[in-house]
Amino acid sequence: MTDSAIANGNGPMPRQIPYIIANEGCERFSFYGMRNILTPFLLSTLLLFIPMADRATEAKHVFHTFVIGVYFFPLLGGWLADRFFGKYKTVFWFSLIYVAGHACLAIFEDNLKGFYLGLALIAFGSGGIKPLVVAFVGDQFDQTNKNRAKLVFDAFYWIINFGSFFASLLMPLMLRDYGPAVAFGIPGILMAIATLVFWIGRKKYVHVPPAAPNPDSFSSVARTALFAKVPGKSRPGLIVAGIGAAGAVLSLCMAPQWGFVIAACTALVLLLAFGGVGVSLQLDRARGPHTDEAVEGVRAVLRILIVFAMITPFWSLFDQKASTWIVQANAMDSPLLSIFGWEFTLLPAQMQAINPILVMLLIPLNNLALFPLMRAIGITPTPLRRMGLGIALSGAAWIVIGAIQLKMDGGDKVSILWQLLPYALLTLGEVLVSATGLEFAYSQAPAPMKGIILSFWYLAVTVGNLWVLIVNSGVKNEAVSAHIATIGMSSIAFQMFFFAAFALLTAGLFALYAMRYKMVDNYRVAAK
Repeated sequence: MTDSAIANGNGPMPRQIPYIIANEGCERFSFYGMRNILTPFLLSTLLLFIPMADRATEAKHVFHTFVIGVYFFPLLGGWLADRFFGKYKTVFWFSLIYVAGHACLAIFEDNLKGFYLGLALIAFGSGGIKPLVVAFVGDQFDQTNKNRAKLVFDAFYWIINFGSFFASLLMPLMLRDYGPAVAFGIPGILMAIATLVFWIGRKKYVHVPPAAPNPDSFSSVARTALFAKVPGKSRPGLIVAGIGAAGAVLSLCMAPQWGFVIAACTALVLLLAFGGVGVSLQLDRARGPHTDEAVEGVRAVLRILIVFAMITPFWSLFDQKASTWIVQANAMDSPLLSIFGWEFTLLPAQMQAINPILVMLLIPLNNLALFPLMRAIGITPTPLRRMGLGIALSGAAWIVIGAIQLKMDGGDKVSILWQLLPYALLTLGEVLVSATGLEFAYSQAPAPMKGIILSFWYLAVTVGNLWVLIVNSGVKNEAVSAHIATIGMSSIAFQMFFFAAFALLTAGLFALYAMRYKMVDNYRVAAK
């Protein structure tokens, strides 16, 4: 390796990277392997004590509660790593919890409380490591080999989809042919291997110690802005934040009626929404105790949070492909297919394998065809336009899936292959929203605030799944279900069109906000 290559950032690939890539591949297989058979297992085995008419609703409730946990706990994992233990120790110990969760699923296949304990442990472990592994990869590079990092991040993205694809194909077969103990045990073994491989490389990693507390952090600036006193002036922001806090307490008091998860997540949403508005009303009062850069950084994060809030309906639609869409697929006909002489029948949960394959196809297709076409007709594919289009496409996917459901409700036999079209639309929406969202957020947030953005990004997924739980609970209400019956739709078809309208309305609001949003460029300046 020449001195010139090293000086230009093209130094050798860190030798410890294969340990992290192997860890990620096994971990993603384990996660998607259990996630994609969760709804079929709940419907066919664990929830048999629930009346047939209510079983699908309960299975969706369990699934989306689990997803809420997975995307809530990154807040905890990131905080522990940044303040106390560093990334390696946090990932390792959370991984052991993760393995214990898988073990519970395999052992307690016929025990409701034991199985739910396993889901809680997996949500805790998976969520805890989620914001750290990619950042840990970045820690392994420095100025001498920084240009090699893109290759590794591309490999990361590829291994995630590779693991998801094969897990989606194989685990439904394991569940059908060998039962839940084996089907949930195999992902547990893969997660144990992931943890072992990660541990073996421990002496080769670069370990960046936890950062010292930042006096100009997002939370510090926000707290100063809310509580700062100005002679002769009231504190309207604090009043607004107080209203949010009161609403959060009221929400928690409704836990016996709403359920703890809905009550707690609603409380969190109220705190963030009203607290964010309150901080924005008094943000300039933080100048002096904090630098102007820190204050403007908080302002930038608050603007980004509005974008994230409008993306939450997309996540409520996207994550239901592993719950509502599987429920629909269970009632569809699956024709006998033949590929290279191999005959097989698609299982409902195997339709999940379409998503990672389409992701790997659509990303280059967008870059080579869709975006150049948009430019050719005079439309610049800015990040906000891409995300708005992605939300609208998710709504279109749900119109199609709703139309399919109406056909089924009318007594027609429908092939499971008709789900290919909504899967294609939803996956294109995913690529436009998910792949673009962090690019947008990182470009808009100043350097000291980039860490907090990742936590809020994951929290947006939690809120998206909260909307599913709220709608799911609302449909169970007798008055609501009676009204749905009067319009001649099944409850599942009504929900499909409701979520389609939810996404399309949000896409319209998103477009209006995008026209007013002033883009900034907060990428770091290249070293001279």
